[in-house]
Amino acid sequence: MIDWLLEPFRFSFMQTGLAAAILVGITCATLGAYVVLRRMAFIGDALAHTVLPGLVVAYLGGWSLFGGALAAGMLTALGIGWVSRRGAVREDTAIGVLFTAMFALGILLMSRVRSFRDLSHILFGNVLGVQTADLAQMAAIAAGVLLTLFLLHKELELTSYDPIYAEVIGLSADRMRMVLLILLAFTVVACIQIVGVILTSAMLVTPAAAAALLTNRLPRMMGLAALIATGSSLIGLYASYYADVASGAAIVLTCTAFFGAAWLIHTLRTRGAAGG
Repeated sequence: MIDWLLEPFRFSFMQTGLAAAILVGITCATLGAYVVLRRMAFIGDALAHTVLPGLVVAYLGGWSLFGGALAAGMLTALGIGWVSRRGAVREDTAIGVLFTAMFALGILLMSRVRSFRDLSHILFGNVLGVQTADLAQMAAIAAGVLLTLFLLHKELELTSYDPIYAEVIGLSADRMRMVLLILLAFTVVACIQIVGVILTSAMLVTPAAAAALLTNRLPRMMGLAALIATGSSLIGLYASYYADVASGAAIVLTCTAFFGAAWLIHTLRTRGAAGG
């Protein structure tokens, strides 16, 4: 049994992949608690797709793919915040407009790429292909995002639960939303290297959504979400190694299984409370 558990991680690429998946999983899960609380689940999917033109431009120019993705993600995040400021346009409307425009631009630019396979590793992710330099970059982003969330926890929590009261006592809900959007942009770009553009939104939302079914306290929700993301990374990598399946997809499907279990527990609790 011990040999079965240790065998996959005798390989350095599995060790690096696990470390990267855990880093991104914890960051996504913690930030995802605010995404779920603010009902912004669509934005993770939107940002994951809107980095596509930045990736293609960087690929065609021979520049850093990470830099291209980050530039596009930041542009989208700031654009969403600017267009939806002061309620002139609803945030979900701004997301929909910019999401479709940026994704369409990415598809247009991709038509200039010789082969779609050239960008498939970015679109679908390859956790087992993460290099040590990528890991250091992810660790820096994770540390920055988590530190910012820690320092601004009270402000973000208050503007999430009661933005009107926050404005009354002098907190800018618009500013906190902009900070959250920028943190999301950084996190999504880092996550793309692990689970790819298509699966990033699931990693950002699913662990937090599962935790939200089990508790309504924000710190506990963040902790549970991080635990689910970490467990999903470990189980998903085991599944990918022994079943010879895509690692990113295995991690996300494991997250979904945890969500299903949380939903079942929540349903049984609700029925038990109603019956009592």
